[in-house]
Amino acid sequence: MAVTVETLEKLERRITLTLPSAMVNSEVEKRLKKLSRTVKADGFRPGKVPMSFVAQRYGASVQYEVVSDQLGEAFAKAASEAQLRVAGLPKLAQKDVAGEGELAFDATFEVYPEIKLGDLAGVEVERVSSEVTEEAVDRTVEILRKQRRSFAQRAADAAAQDDDRVTIDFEGKIDGEPFAGGKAEGFQFILGEGQMLEAFEKAVRGMKAGESKTFPLTFPEDYHGKDVAGKEADFLVTVKKIEAQNLPEVNEAFAKSLGIKEGTVEGLRADVRKNLEREVKFRVLARNKAAAMEALIQVAELDLPKALIEEEAGRLAEQFRERLKSQGLKDVEKVPLQSEMFAPQAERRVRLGLVVGELVRTEKLQAKPEQLQAHIEELSQSYEKPAEVMRWYLSDRERMQEVEAVVIENNVTDFVLAKAKVTDKALPFDELMAQAQA
Repeated sequence: MAVTVETLEKLERRITLTLPSAMVNSEVEKRLKKLSRTVKADGFRPGKVPMSFVAQRYGASVQYEVVSDQLGEAFAKAASEAQLRVAGLPKLAQKDVAGEGELAFDATFEVYPEIKLGDLAGVEVERVSSEVTEEAVDRTVEILRKQRRSFAQRAADAAAQDDDRVTIDFEGKIDGEPFAGGKAEGFQFILGEGQMLEAFEKAVRGMKAGESKTFPLTFPEDYHGKDVAGKEADFLVTVKKIEAQNLPEVNEAFAKSLGIKEGTVEGLRADVRKNLEREVKFRVLARNKAAAMEALIQVAELDLPKALIEEEAGRLAEQFRERLKSQGLKDVEKVPLQSEMFAPQAERRVRLGLVVGELVRTEKLQAKPEQLQAHIEELSQSYEKPAEVMRWYLSDRERMQEVEAVVIENNVTDFVLAKAKVTDKALPFDELMAQAQA
């Protein structure tokens, strides 16, 4: 039988579904009989509970299940016959008027939109590139040295200076009153590395072991501790110990300690450069991918299914809640998170997902097996045992789906950059890294 589809507005559609009452009643009776074999009730042996009792207690819930199941099947069949691409779940409402011996329901739902992709040739896209400099390699080697440094106590009359590890007691007060987090004993930090506020470090710099000092400190307006942000405190600091850092020499022993097979300084620097180049490649790709996706959104015309936006906003809210849990926040379930808070982000994600999907379909940009293999190989090279990492990816379908999604995005990026009006920009290494961390 032909399905009549009523267009309400834009993507919203409605169809009427009918279920024979006899078919519903038959299935309800069948399920109640099956249920009666396991139902327990006072005064009756298992399997001997009267059907009237079972029907009275469970009849309504069983009927709801049966109607839901049969409506689901009827809707899927009707949507298939009408060749509809349904977006989200339908909203079902029983009609007051129905044919004799029938139950009638209105199913209101949305369909996927028609997507019009405009000409990318007129869209300007900035494509960035960057190179790993010798200075970047030098700084990374210095970081590796600091990660393996040791400390030795300075002479009693030595003053604290940058790169020293100082052990202090301190207490801060605001208007003469202590405040949360303003007191510590045996606290260690390294001068000059920005672990403490600049004014605090300036006060400690030049002090000697055993000395005490009182000084004022004004917390920044944007300080993470909101209770003290923008306020002035008076601190009393006592230096307990000062230790000078000892950095390991960059030599063969140092290279071997880092697992460099050749055990040479040249091998160490080559390994550092290789890792930095891999990091630069991924960060450049992420920047260019974001620019390409923005270009796609600019040339795409489509209506967005509200159901998909609601679903995505719900997922984003749940992901945010899980992040709060992972950070140790208590009673996360009680935190009021309205999905509307995530609506703008959800709308963008849905729009981009639909546009990318359409482009992949029309331009045949699906991930090829050799692309998946190459991407996994590249990912595995940053690990100690690449072969094991590759097997780890290849053995799990969900992980492979994640890899496939990345490869498809790369294909889309390449396609957009090949069509758009591209302006190339070389980014200094430091600027690229700073932007990625912001």
